Amino acid sequence: MARPSEASLEMIRKLISFDTTSRNSNLGLIEYVRDYLADLGASCELIYDETGQKANLYATLGPADRPGIALSGHTDVVPVDGQEWHTDPWEIVEKDGKLYGRGTCDMKSFVAVALAKAPMFAQANLKTPVHFCFSYDEEVGCLGVRPMLARLAKLPVRPALVVVGEPTDMKVINAHKGKISVECQVRGFESHSSLAPTGVNAVDYAARLVVKLQEMARRKEVEGPFDHDFDVPHTTVHTGTIQGGTALNIVPKDCSFEFEFRNLPQEDSTPLYEEVVAYAREVLEPEMQARRPGTGFSFAEMSTIAPMDTPLEHPVVALAKALTGANATSKVAFGTEAGLFNEAAMPSVVCGPGSIEQAHKPNEFIALEQVALCERFMDRLTERLVAEQLSAA
Repeated sequence: MARPSEASLEMIRKLISFDTTSRNSNLGLIEYVRDYLADLGASCELIYDETGQKANLYATLGPADRPGIALSGHTDVVPVDGQEWHTDPWEIVEKDGKLYGRGTCDMKSFVAVALAKAPMFAQANLKTPVHFCFSYDEEVGCLGVRPMLARLAKLPVRPALVVVGEPTDMKVINAHKGKISVECQVRGFESHSSLAPTGVNAVDYAARLVVKLQEMARRKEVEGPFDHDFDVPHTTVHTGTIQGGTALNIVPKDCSFEFEFRNLPQEDSTPLYEEVVAYAREVLEPEMQARRPGTGFSFAEMSTIAPMDTPLEHPVVALAKALTGANATSKVAFGTEAGLFNEAAMPSVVCGPGSIEQAHKPNEFIALEQVALCERFMDRLTERLVAEQLSAA
């Protein structure tokens, strides 16, 4: 089994030591990375959120007068609350050929390898520059990358190609699903449970809409459309949380739940969302308001993730296949920032170390062999960037 360099291992340890759970600031990590790259001669810019407590980093090594290839990753991680960890999640533990810690898989190891290889990029005579795009709040809806993309749109030179290093076992992913997440609030009318018919039960009506969502999910599973190159070959509909009511002997006034659509790139999720809203407005609300005016439903989009569908013949796909030695590409159900880069005319692929099966779980880990494969990817990338000027054409 190949073992990665000590430089990569040390950088992984350093990045994991920052608790960058999405609810926290990421400035400690992002400022450390900025200073590290600046010392290597990189041009660096931080793009802050409205609070000033989080920031994206955009940095470039190599010739600044031409577009290059961006290595993109998010710096935030999901919470460890309520999970049964056998080790400190913020301290790397190596055991049986694996590194354990929150973010080892998703996705600080990719970021760490890119940084560990940065001195190599800096010392090489690159004909094509390397850009680093490190974002905040990916885990809560790809929020941070949006202001970074807005900033890149104003620059005279920006990346031509993008590799998003989410965990794919270093396989080349050219397509993933989109996602829309929605919160639904149900307003009922409170009464004593012995007088239940005089109230409007918010939990009951929420449940009926959840059943509607379940019926839609089954319909998509049976009727499609389908793309069997995906691990889940159809658009999915899912309800994830629900809360409502205060006591058993009170007809509940309020209930809320969250649902999502994960759509194939060729299928627009808007008609599905409109179908849910129409059912609430046209079927359920008239029943509710016949008993009590002012009752009903409200909907709020929580986040959206654009699908990615990069053509197989695109240069960024060919490049990633050459760097990994792969003969084929794959498609995945999970979403990434790559769809947003594609929308911003920066064609992307997803390719990074580790397995998505380990993401978000207690005792998250990455295999050392995966880290070594990512190093090999970066070494081959350097050879290409020294030999030729890449473009998106």
